[in-house]
Amino acid sequence: MKELMTGNEAIARGAYEAGVLVASAYPGTPSTEIMENFSQYDGIYAEWAVNEKVACEVAVGASIRGVRTFAAMKHVGLNVAADAFMSFSYHVVNGGFVLVTADEPSMFSSQNEQDNRYYAYFGKTALIEPSDSQDCIDYMKYAFEISEKYETPVLFRVTTRICHSKSIVTLSERIVPPTREFKKDIKKMLMVPAHSRMRHPQIEEQRIAGLLEYSNNCPLNTMEINDTKIGIIANGVSYQYSKEVFKDTVSYLKIGLSNPLPDKMIKEFAQKVDKLYVIEENEPFMETQIKAMGIDCIGKDLFPIYWEFSPELIREKILGITPSVSYQTDAQAPIRPPVLCAGCPHRGLFYELGKYKDKAFFSGDIGCYTLGAGNPLNAMDSSICMGGSITGAHGFEKATEMSGADKFTKSFGLIGDSTFFHSGLTGLVNAVYNNSPITTIIMDNSITGMTGHQENPGTGKTVMGQISPVINIKALCLACGIKEENLITVDPYDLKATKEAIKMGYEATEPFVIITKRECALLKPIIKERSKMKCKVDPDKCRRCKMCLRSGCPALQLGDKVSIDLTQCNGCSVCLQICPFGAIERVGE
Repeated sequence: MKELMTGNEAIARGAYEAGVLVASAYPGTPSTEIMENFSQYDGIYAEWAVNEKVACEVAVGASIRGVRTFAAMKHVGLNVAADAFMSFSYHVVNGGFVLVTADEPSMFSSQNEQDNRYYAYFGKTALIEPSDSQDCIDYMKYAFEISEKYETPVLFRVTTRICHSKSIVTLSERIVPPTREFKKDIKKMLMVPAHSRMRHPQIEEQRIAGLLEYSNNCPLNTMEINDTKIGIIANGVSYQYSKEVFKDTVSYLKIGLSNPLPDKMIKEFAQKVDKLYVIEENEPFMETQIKAMGIDCIGKDLFPIYWEFSPELIREKILGITPSVSYQTDAQAPIRPPVLCAGCPHRGLFYELGKYKDKAFFSGDIGCYTLGAGNPLNAMDSSICMGGSITGAHGFEKATEMSGADKFTKSFGLIGDSTFFHSGLTGLVNAVYNNSPITTIIMDNSITGMTGHQENPGTGKTVMGQISPVINIKALCLACGIKEENLITVDPYDLKATKEAIKMGYEATEPFVIITKRECALLKPIIKERSKMKCKVDPDKCRRCKMCLRSGCPALQLGDKVSIDLTQCNGCSVCLQICPFGAIERVGE
């Protein structure tokens, strides 16, 4: 049967057809839909883990037991999971283990553009890179076979275009291999130094040597010999772009198993062509190794090391054909930076918090609330990584204390509910343990918002739709050592209560926590519940003072007077509370 699938859907399907029984992931663009789709199949166990390290470790445990398993995450998630991934590389894999890393050239929703192929090289594991949705299905099956045959973790690397582009795939029946026997053997599965020293030579002499032989003779690496004036070595979506530009007028070496690279095949291919190009997004991963083989090739001296590629870029760089402009417009649309949604529960908090921007440091985190950094709210000064808000605020506070600087006299750590579960707990424990007088603000909107409303430990439901306990954030904070009198929960729609809470946090001399609790405005039940709640402006009372615009709500519009787009408004009433002239009222309650 044939279907049209995105790469993410196809990865999930490939894992299902390969007989995966257990899978764990943490949501992150562009990988999120993998687990969302896999969880819909019967006969499997799927979960949202609290972070990527946990996801990797869950999959490792399942592999040790002897079943096929995978973990999925975006590229920066592998940084979190690296401890488990790198250590597991020294283990003897039992059930097939695949870790899917979704890299993001051009950083559409990421803080960096790292190339995770180096993790496979560094970790001495197999690396597989599909080029379309059919590859995603087929290569997932190969990945589990490789993992079990060569007793290795397999890093399955995709990029945004592979994840989200659609192509036709052929579906097959699911085949679940027998559960492999688990035999206790600490020399293979418990990596104390004495055991690790024995394993490293085996990895080099058996695993890597075996993978190298396989790489030179496997169906994942293929030559297409056409005209030999130009030869192209390409991986992933770069192969598809090259085929779109040159079709069958040049020769190709498509790389699907890219660690270890097929050295004999590359040398053979290089001898067949007059001029050799290596086309790969981001780092010169293949190019550097190919040049180390003594092969002359053209790569990053022609192609950029950053951002996504395109057929137009390849055509321009190799053929010198500048992309033509097919049409022009008389006027350019104004730049519209992303903003918090109308009715976002974080807006009231950031509006009040922004009043302290000249005397406080706001250490932010990863999530939709990072948009609080922009105008007119200006209530976030840094964003390091998942969970880095609390620890960053602690470091800033201690540096202020030791240096005697007096301009920024308070540090706030701003973190969402899912991110707090992900990696905020340890930072809060550290702040309490070291008696850091920072104020942590946990923005609980009852969902993982940035990546599209995935469940988390605070929502009461799993990715498979099962009812689960709701983890109490307040109880967690108290268990971490926050004193009862230093913890306050507020509704961020209530500006007066929010203002008072922030003042208490600013003046606190001990670790202090504010929990803002209000559901995301885009949750379907909330949209339905508030569908008739609106705020309206009385034009006779509006003085056009623009105070309400300081909330940054996209539903507010400025003309002769301020007006409100009722298609966006859900009656949160933040603008109503800001207006000094009573020109805004809420209707439809």
